[in-house]
Amino acid sequence: MKAYRGPSYQDRVERAADAKQKALDRLKARPPVDQAALASRREAALVREAARAEKRAAGKAAAEAARAETAAAEAEANEASHAPTEAERKAARDARYAARKSRK
Repeated sequence: MKAYRGPSYQDRVERAADAKQKALDRLKARPPVDQAALASRREAALVREAARAEKRAAGKAAAEAARAETAAAEAEANEASHAPTEAERKAARDARYAARKSRK
């Protein structure tokens, strides 16, 4: 049985040159670009990008508002659950004492 002999270097160079030439021929055979269609595509792309930017800005504003609301709620919760100060404890103790005295 004969051993396989791949294409020689010269064969590969010729095939590469043929492939390049075919690609060049196909590129040259393409019809010219219609400038009006190109302009309308660019305009549509600009409109889409403007709509996306507006949507992103609205989303960012909504997220920022939600963050601010959450921060305010957390601050309110922290304020409501803080440990009473010495003056607050004294006032509560005095109120209990006064309530006990008024019951007698």
